[in-house]
Amino acid sequence: MRIISWNVNGLRACIKKGFLDFLSASNADVLAIQEVRAFRHQLDPAALEPPGYTSHLVSAERPGYSGVGIYTRQQPDRIETSLGIDEFDSEGRCIIVRFGRTTLINAYFPKGSGANRDNSRVPYKLSFYDALYRKMQTARKRGPVFVMGDYNTAHQEIDLARPKTNHRNSGFLPEERDVLDRWIKNGWSDTFRIQHPEAPGHYTWWLQWGGARANNVGWRIDYIFASPSAQRKVSNAFIMPEITGSDHCPVGIDTGS
Repeated sequence: MRIISWNVNGLRACIKKGFLDFLSASNADVLAIQEVRAFRHQLDPAALEPPGYTSHLVSAERPGYSGVGIYTRQQPDRIETSLGIDEFDSEGRCIIVRFGRTTLINAYFPKGSGANRDNSRVPYKLSFYDALYRKMQTARKRGPVFVMGDYNTAHQEIDLARPKTNHRNSGFLPEERDVLDRWIKNGWSDTFRIQHPEAPGHYTWWLQWGGARANNVGWRIDYIFASPSAQRKVSNAFIMPEITGSDHCPVGIDTGS
């Protein structure tokens, strides 16, 4: 199975920049997307049912904001679109699908910076991490679990180009990074870093100005985390910086049986 995750920064805009061509050429069995920023009725049939795929979308209540989706070759055995907490569900931040014993969780983790860039939304962000973690731990009891999405946190200094100037900014705050430390301590793994433990310069998001992408001044904030039984299935983990159409690039894994 090939699983790919991509923050498309607005699905309608990304479609105009080649999203459907990418999907067709990706060989993905599952493509999870974040920041859809559209309601289902606003999307063309070609975007909802591209050849060989079915789609499932979760929208925010607020128009043009947040939202997640998932394209699958095989119809999932089960689909959940709620964490059961209104403050998160109203923002359309999570979709969970099951194939047999394997669970895939696609999440668009909140930013903590707030409208005034004062880190005012960090408590909301951390609460979302906690709520999702409870879902992850429950799913882990049933079988392998993969958790993919835009985490909006760079875990270690190797995961962003300029760590020294970002220690006080949401996305690289100690309390945000500590969450991922705890997950790893409790057996979850960052699939890309497992295979590329010392490799710097691998980023998934870049500012859209100042030549950040061209100069590779970026952040690695898009991940696929795996439970222990899921990690054992991973044969390859990769980032696709050559794919444009968004300020993020896709990340993915290949798994065996």
